[in-house]
This record gives sequence, structure tokens and C-alpha cells, in this order.
Amino acid sequence: MIEASTPERRAAQAVDALRHGWPLCIEAVDGSNYELLPVETAIASEASARQMLISAARAATLKLANQLEAAVPHAPVLISGGEPFDMANAVPIADPALDLANPLKGPFRAESFAWAEVAKVAMEFARIAGILPAFLVAPENAGEAQALHVDDLAAYTHTQSLRIVTRAKLPVTASETAEIVAFRSEADTREHVALIIGSQSGEREPLVRVHSECLTGDILGSLKCDCGPQLDAALHAMAEHATNDGGWGALLYMRQEGRGIGLVNKLRAYRLQDQGFDTVEANQRLGLPDEARDFVTAARMLDLLGARSVRLMTNNPAKVDALSEAGIKVSERVPHQLPDNPHNTHYLATKRDRSGHFLE
Repeated sequence: MIEASTPERRAAQAVDALRHGWPLCIEAVDGSNYELLPVETAIASEASARQMLISAARAATLKLANQLEAAVPHAPVLISGGEPFDMANAVPIADPALDLANPLKGPFRAESFAWAEVAKVAMEFARIAGILPAFLVAPENAGEAQALHVDDLAAYTHTQSLRIVTRAKLPVTASETAEIVAFRSEADTREHVALIIGSQSGEREPLVRVHSECLTGDILGSLKCDCGPQLDAALHAMAEHATNDGGWGALLYMRQEGRGIGLVNKLRAYRLQDQGFDTVEANQRLGLPDEARDFVTAARMLDLLGARSVRLMTNNPAKVDALSEAGIKVSERVPHQLPDNPHNTHYLATKRDRSGHFLE
């Protein structure tokens, strides 16, 4: 039985536990408990287990998809081997970026199990924590586990606790009169911000850009993507709109690196791209979704800003649909495309051909 606590608090503690390498003890709906230790971050170097939980994509890479228990697309897979899994042999199983250096693994057997919902929750918490989706199951010598309920995952995406915590003037290159607004939620450890350009008015639709954090593109000037130029161009477009039309703009800077898989996993995907996989294939090979961004939170931010009808700068029709489904009216999709370069041509083509983005 888990200790009395709020679902929001337990969800936040679960993310923190995974990042610190502590095990989770997840209580199922029927009261059964399942202890899982994250392979990537585990601090218990002596931990071992007879079974591992891995993603369906990873199971396919390990040639297990022809086994009945591993044949369900996107479902987590429970595996066992001839010897117990310890940390030395579990990490290469978890990380496909290490396959070339560790080609000999297995053989493994996929096993049936009755706690699929618990497994799915564990995998989703791993994505939120930005770690590889792989766990030792019922590990020995793993240390004290963080308790949570299988239903606590819903609390992480519940946006009603999101609130504005502070706002201040922030002169930026595009606009010296800009204002920054910070948001915080009880369950979500990320802190999103909005940059307001122009005089905010509830009577006029703002020009809005929902921009997901990209350290490599926004800060380091990476040429592998178009994130940095898109960020700069959006702010200048909002400033021009404010100056010439008397309108205003809102840049939502969302802390969801790598389309929601986290910085380290994004860099793992880069490594796989160096081996010839495209962006979608690389994410899938990691056992992670190619799109896991949280636009419900973005919609809640707009609602708190009083922007319930917007002109949205995007080439992504799914972003329009997601905001609309969350209650924000998108009156116009404003194209937002920048010139490509030799390093990101394939990336942009993949967004068009595999993710449905418009290239105007």
C-alpha cells in the first residue's frame, strides 16, 4: 500500500527517482506491486534480476518480434536470458547506440505477463525523465523504492495546477519592451515560460509560436535542425506585427527537448543518425516516440494569458489540431519556414514526408 500523498506529488517524485537511479514500486489497480529499476541511471551497481522490461522497438532490434509474446506493436516486452541480468550486461541491451560496440547479445526469450498497464506507465515515466525505456524487474540489491500508483501518471499531464508564478520586463534583441512570464505546476518539474511582444490585449488575437526547447539549435547554433533560426524569426515577426499593426505576440518556450524525449536521448538519436537512420527511425530504435510533446500544457498557458483565439506560426498541422482539441481556437496557421542548409536538408524532408509538416 502506498503512503498517503497526492498523485501530483507521487508523479513528480517518480520522475525524480528515475533521474537519480532509484527503483520504482508501482501499485496496480488490483493492489499488486511491481518493483522496477531503471537500467540507465541505476546507482545500485550490484543490482541484478532474472527479467528485464524493454520497449517493443528494442525487442524488434534484438530479433524477438517473431516470438508471440513480443509481437504486439508498441507494447512493452518482458525478457529473460540464460543468466541473470546485471548492470554490465543490461546497459548494452537497453542502449541501441551501443550495438556496434556490443554486437553479441542473448539469446533472450520474450515472456507473457499480466501487468501490461504497469509496464506502459513505467515506460512513459522513463520518457518523461529523459532516460532509456528499460528496467530490471524485481531486482535484488536495488535499494529502497519510490512508491506510486499506476493511475498517478495522469497527474503529470493534468494542467489545472499550472499557474503563473512571476512576470517581469525582459528587453531582447527583437523587442526592448518584451515581458517574460514564468509558469509552474505541482506535478511537472519543468518550468515553461512565455515571452510577450507588444502590448498584450485580450481583444486582439496574438501571433503565437509554440517553440520546444532545443539546446543544440537555440543556444549552440546547430545546423542539424532549423530550431534556432525559427526562434529568432518568430520573435522578429512578432515585433514587426506589434510595431506595424499594433498587435501582440506570445512565444511559448516549452521545456520539452528533443520532441519530448529529453536532451540525452536526443543526442543518442543523433548518434544513430550518424549511423544512417533518419530522425523518426532513430527515435523508434531507442524505443521512444518520434513525437511526444505536450501541447495541452501550451494550451493551458495560452488560456492563463487570456489568449483563447490565436494566429499560430507553424508548419505542423498536428500542432494546430492539438491546440484546437485543448480548447484554443486557431483562426489562422501562419507558415513559418526558413531556408535549409546542407546539414538539415534530410531532416526537413523527413519532417515533411514522415511527420506531415508543410514546407511552404
